[in-house]
Order: sequence, then C-alpha cells, then structure tokens
Amino acid sequence: MGRVGSVYGVKGWVKVHSFTQPCSNILDYRRWLLRWPDGRSRSIEVAASQFNGSRLTALLSGCADREMAQSFVGAEIMIDPAELPDAGVGEYYWYQIEGLNVVSVDGSSLTTPLGVVQRLLDTGANDVLVVKDSAGKVRLIPWVEDDVVVDVDLGSRTIQVRWDPDD
Repeated sequence: MGRVGSVYGVKGWVKVHSFTQPCSNILDYRRWLLRWPDGRSRSIEVAASQFNGSRLTALLSGCADREMAQSFVGAEIMIDPAELPDAGVGEYYWYQIEGLNVVSVDGSSLTTPLGVVQRLLDTGANDVLVVKDSAGKVRLIPWVEDDVVVDVDLGSRTIQVRWDPDD
C-alpha cells in the first residue's frame, strides 16, 4: 500500500509514500501492518493524518517524538487483505499477482514457462510484470489485457501471456 518515508517535524509524524490511487486512499485503512526489510513487522493504528501541500503525513499511535518516528522509517505499509473490497471481475490486486507462474501460449495448446512474477511496476501507461525464471533471467512483460495477458487463473496460480519465450 505504501512505505514510511522520513520523519516530519519533531512530534512523531512521518512522511508516507502511498502506492494507492489516489494517494489518499491509503487513509481508508486506519490499521496498518508495517514490515521492515529485516523481516520485523508490527500492526499499528494511524492516530492522525494530514496533507501538507502534496505530501501525506501520518502520526502513528503511540509515536510521541522524532526519535520514535525514526524507528518507522523504511517500513513497508500493508493492510490485511480481508479489509480490501472485492476486486471486480477481471481485476486483481497486485498482491494476488505477485508469485504467480507465467507461461507463454501460442495458437495451440502448447505453453512455455517464463518464470514467476517477482513484482509489478507502474509505468503510467500500463503496469509491467517483472518475471524471473529459474536461471535468473528477468523479463519485463506489459500488462495489456487481451493483447499480451490472455488469462489469469488465481486457482492454478498461473498467468497466460502471448510473449516470445526468447525475449
């Protein structure tokens, strides 16, 4: 959903980099799960939030000063998926796509494994799947429904794409 940026002021506020669209949607969720790069995690409530110009800032519950706020810097902001509204038909949350197997399909029933979705990129024009195969090769595959992305099957954890396996 986002990431805790730097501290803001001296009263425990932090800058928030929201990955939601619009960025204010992250505030629809008052309980965040913070996860740090070292694997630590903590559930915390948002006590207050505000926009300062175009910058989103938040005060996390129990965070009283700049030093405590510094301890949250760099944490990834997540929420419990059960709190998300259902995605529409043919729509997916990124967390549902990450980790899926990607296979290239041709006109017949043949498929060629391309790898696993490591993450997605928002390029503005369209999202891009970052797919890594077992040999470490990384492919950037645009999320263009019908033209490139043929089918997404969450049950079998597979995405079918029209993509040259040699690319």
